[in-house]
Amino acid sequence: MVPCQDTPSVKSTYYARVSVPKELVALMSANHDGELVDNKDDSRKIYCFRQMVPMPSYLIALVVGSLENRVIGPRSRVWSEKEMVDAAAYEFEETETMLKKAEELMGPYVWGRYDLLVLPPSFPYGGMENPCLTFVTPTLLVIAHEISHSWTGNLVTNKTWEDFWLNEGHTVYLERMIARSMFGEKHRQFAAIGGWKGLLEAIETFGATNLLTSLVPRLCDTDPDDAFSSVPYEKGFALLYHLEEQLGGPDIFMGFLKAYIQTFAYSSVTTEDWKKCLYTYFSDKTEILNKPPLRLNNVKRMQDLYKFNGVKNAEIRFRWLRLCLRAQWEKAIPLALEMVTVQGRMKFTRPLYRDLYNFEQAREQTIETFKKNKPCMHPITAALVAKDLHLV
Repeated sequence: MVPCQDTPSVKSTYYARVSVPKELVALMSANHDGELVDNKDDSRKIYCFRQMVPMPSYLIALVVGSLENRVIGPRSRVWSEKEMVDAAAYEFEETETMLKKAEELMGPYVWGRYDLLVLPPSFPYGGMENPCLTFVTPTLLVIAHEISHSWTGNLVTNKTWEDFWLNEGHTVYLERMIARSMFGEKHRQFAAIGGWKGLLEAIETFGATNLLTSLVPRLCDTDPDDAFSSVPYEKGFALLYHLEEQLGGPDIFMGFLKAYIQTFAYSSVTTEDWKKCLYTYFSDKTEILNKPPLRLNNVKRMQDLYKFNGVKNAEIRFRWLRLCLRAQWEKAIPLALEMVTVQGRMKFTRPLYRDLYNFEQAREQTIETFKKNKPCMHPITAALVAKDLHLV
């Protein structure tokens, strides 16, 4: 099985036998399946593992070390070096409570064991949601996020890394719903405020027009590690929270999230798959789902009152035209096409081209305008806009 292609689109079960020195312990992202004598070397022993739930290759995990464990629940142990194990057991004593809360929200936990391994402080992530064996660092105090991955990420997985928000946005949403059920709505709101600030900082770091701030970025010729940030986590959560507010509140929206997991369990999905599921589940509320972020009548009233169409200031005109396009006001199409033609600053040009492309009535004219003006554009701008318009 290993080495294998590293893609989240393919899932498999696995079993393993790992030979290690007798004084060491082997653990994997699978359930323990017994131990054997190593007939080839009596100073070693063989640990057996079996994972019966299909999972992607990025969740295969193996650790060998001088480890001890403490029982912290009926299906959980915490593993660590002996110097850390008692403190770790105390820190994660609420694991079973969180697992039960997650099951109340999402349905049965299908992975069998839920063990924790506390890694050295040099581990670069707060946690890694390996099935049956979550990796954590000594700095991680709450594991609701990693527990949530047992459903959103491990059971239903993003098919490509461009759809990474399906893993992380849903996991943040479920993590905060677990906190809500344990500590109340105010706790969830407080966590969401902190997450929103982190999202704004990430966007400022990348730059507001950087494609890596998109919910579904294009990663052609881009290392997914270079795209890693809080954007898929917090922008994903923000979308789900917005939908929750529009569609009837947390209890109703949790019904959709549970149906989404049941529909796609044991498989990998794209954002388009998720969207179809959303529209199917809320088939009686498609008018709400299709509602533009700003009503067209409101945009027209703003024009009547403030005459923004005639404003020459580039910053104001840019923001105004984006509002108009997102409200699907056809009168703004020629104005936006004019702005992307008469100036070439990418801060303005690329977002406007993307908004025009996303406005179905403007798409064909937008592509024609770009092709006509491409020879007169700066080559860097032309190449990037071509990507924005999905022409390359």
